[in-house]
Amino acid sequence: MARLPLIDPATTTGDNRASFDRMPVKLNIFRMMAHAEANMIPAMRLGNSILHKQKLSAVNRELLILQVAQLEGGAYEWRQHVPIALGVGVTQRQIDCLERGSFGDDAFSEAERALLAFSRQVVENVRVPEPVFAEMRRHFGGQEIVETIFAIGFYMMMARLTEATETDLDPAAGMRLFDRGKKR
Repeated sequence: MARLPLIDPATTTGDNRASFDRMPVKLNIFRMMAHAEANMIPAMRLGNSILHKQKLSAVNRELLILQVAQLEGGAYEWRQHVPIALGVGVTQRQIDCLERGSFGDDAFSEAERALLAFSRQVVENVRVPEPVFAEMRRHFGGQEIVETIFAIGFYMMMARLTEATETDLDPAAGMRLFDRGKKR
C-alpha cells in the first residue's frame, strides 16, 4: 500500500482536474504526482514531450526507459513500459536482456549498445568516460544525446517517486495511454 494516499482525481481543480478528465486511465503514478499540485502539469508535459516529440527513436527511448527502470529498481515504470516497448518494436529478447542487465548482448545493434552503455554511465556515475561518449557520438547527434539525458533523468525521477512512496502497481495501460499522449 502506498505510503501517501493517492489523490482522488475528483477532488482536484483547475489544470490538474482537466488533465485527469482527459485521461482514459487514471494511473496511480498520476494520482501520486497530484500531491505536487504545481509540478504535476509541467512534469506531465515533459514526460509527454519525451514520449512523443523527441528525435530519438521510439525503440531507443523505450530501451532507455526499461534500462533505467532495471537499474533503479523502478517496478512501476517497468510494468507500464514493457507493453509500450513491444508496441513500438522492441523485441522480447531485448526486454529479457535488459531485465537480466545484459546490456551488451548481441540482441542489440551496435548503436543500441552504445546508447545503453552511455545511459548506464549517466545513471551510475553521472560523468561519462570519453570512450563511451565517443561511441555514442559515432551513432547519435547532439540533439539525440541531450534528449537521451533528459529521458534518463525523467525516468530516474519517476522511479524515485514510485519507489519512495511505494506507489501501488496498476495493471499495464500499454499502448492505449501511450497513443492518447500522441494527440497532445
